Amino acid sequence: MDIAALRFTWVPFAGLDAGTLYDVLRFRQDIFIVEQASAYPDLDGLDPDCQHLLVTAPDGSLAAYLRARGPRAGHPGFIGRIVVGAPWRGTGLGRRLVAAGLDFMAQHYSGVPLRIGAQQHLEKFYAGFGFVTVGAPYNDGGIPHVTMWLGGGPADFQG
Repeated sequence: MDIAALRFTWVPFAGLDAGTLYDVLRFRQDIFIVEQASAYPDLDGLDPDCQHLLVTAPDGSLAAYLRARGPRAGHPGFIGRIVVGAPWRGTGLGRRLVAAGLDFMAQHYSGVPLRIGAQQHLEKFYAGFGFVTVGAPYNDGGIPHVTMWLGGGPADFQG
């Protein structure tokens, strides 16, 4: 798989046509809920306030995805729903995806601490970007997660 052939496109929620939105939600469902056997509410009400990074293969299929949102009243900025399709895993696409999300946040929300809810087995992966674990692991949909911060922590956040 050639990650150089992939297209990275940021789209606001309002810019997602019905077909693209369906593809995104199906992609997330196939991996987070079906593949990982985790029954959780993926449709959490946050998508309309997010920017969506669609990583598409030359054939138009989704290869990877994440969403990003700046801080809102009482809530820090975040990147989340970070997902790479099975055929693209092990290619370095996950690193490029997270780097693109962090670049977006730095451009639009410079200096704002970011919080992520990371699957615990990916803790070292996110630590490689500077994220620091704060608090104990927790269960989210049957999968151990940790809260991680970049550029601060709960005490530094001034929502």
